[in-house]
Amino acid sequence: MRQELYEGTVVSVRGSVVDARFPAGRLPAIRNVLRAGDDGGIRIEVMVQLDNEVVRGIALRPTQGLARGSRVIDTGEPFLIPVGKELLGRVFNVFGEPIDNVEGLSGEQRRPIHGVQIPLTQQSTVSEIFETGIKAVDVLCPLERGGKAGLFGGAGVGKTVLLTEMIHNMVGHHHGISIFCGVGERCREGEELYREMKEAGVLANTVMVFGQMNEPPGARFRVGHTGLTMAEYFRDEERQDVLLLIDNIFRFIQAGQEVSGLMGLLPSRLGYQPTLASDLAELEERICNTSTGAITSIQAVYVPADDFTDPSASHTFSHLTASIVLSRKRASEGFYPAIDLLQSGSKMLMPTIAGERHYRIAQEIRRNLTIYEELKDIIAMLGINELSREDQRTVYRARRLERFFTQPFYVTEQFIGKAGKMVALADALDGCERILNDEFADYPESALYMIGTCDEAVRE
Repeated sequence: MRQELYEGTVVSVRGSVVDARFPAGRLPAIRNVLRAGDDGGIRIEVMVQLDNEVVRGIALRPTQGLARGSRVIDTGEPFLIPVGKELLGRVFNVFGEPIDNVEGLSGEQRRPIHGVQIPLTQQSTVSEIFETGIKAVDVLCPLERGGKAGLFGGAGVGKTVLLTEMIHNMVGHHHGISIFCGVGERCREGEELYREMKEAGVLANTVMVFGQMNEPPGARFRVGHTGLTMAEYFRDEERQDVLLLIDNIFRFIQAGQEVSGLMGLLPSRLGYQPTLASDLAELEERICNTSTGAITSIQAVYVPADDFTDPSASHTFSHLTASIVLSRKRASEGFYPAIDLLQSGSKMLMPTIAGERHYRIAQEIRRNLTIYEELKDIIAMLGINELSREDQRTVYRARRLERFFTQPFYVTEQFIGKAGKMVALADALDGCERILNDEFADYPESALYMIGTCDEAVRE
């Protein structure tokens, strides 16, 4: 039952930080939403109770027009956002309000954004591989169903294309739901992604949530919780598998850092908030699989100055089960998806989980690629004919593997003129094994470039 609304007054406004005084005994609870401004449009989340009359909160909307003595109302509730099937194909802000210029929602259910973590007793403890239909990912850095994968890469190397293809395959193969959560996104990037998804035909099974770069830090800090709450509804109520894409998890940490600074908390190492670990864990630990369904998350991760010892990177790594590294060098060579085959890896790639054969093939692929990488300088200076026969065979094998791991995507059909291919893990492993056994030694390397299964090379 909704509690009675209490009125208070604004004591001070410092940027996004608002202090408000309420009558004794009527102090708003932490995480309650306060409404202020002419039309109640300024929403403030209570963060701290300073004494028995004053609370301090962070505004999730700009505070222009708010002054000392302004009226503020305690709604008696945390942030509630809409959930349900009618969210599909729509774009929302942190409050769950549509921002796609389409008519609003009607009769929707609502849930608080601060959900509770699923108890360990109700979580599924079976480690399963989540097939994406992308050969390089499934063979060398398999994702975990209900796990978290990090996607590392700069601008223009194909992060968005890879994410969009995974959404396409999720809809087609797993019949699941995809939720894209833009944390600190540029509005240009969000608009481009919306248009690309619409053209690729995957928007109907996708929900998009944005906390844009120009919004206050409080909004950027909570948009991840909004997207996750929507994902939890589809997992728990609709009993569906959900693919949750977060871009960028570093911007979530950065927003938390700003909120912490505004609240006057003493910073820890390198200026990060003292609650960095618990803030990140509060979001990440809600991403899990149960007996009804799973939330599988792929998160774009920016690594500050490529320093993997940075607190934001090291805390994020501790939650990830797989790392997909995109390489600008491979993109420039025309290998798409531009996944760095040696840098990428997964905790799922163990004989007990992936299987003995999958593990053995992946290790043999890595061995060949590593030797080829070491020999590249010698080949550049002296030529491949100066290598031993065994090394030459390894190099040719590695070059064929590199080309086999390229793949035409459904979402790029209009650009490359090739039909998209989704390859099952069993077919990808068969192809890799045949290449390792030198079955394609007499075929030109180009026969393995941009194909699905290796049988296509034989037909050509």
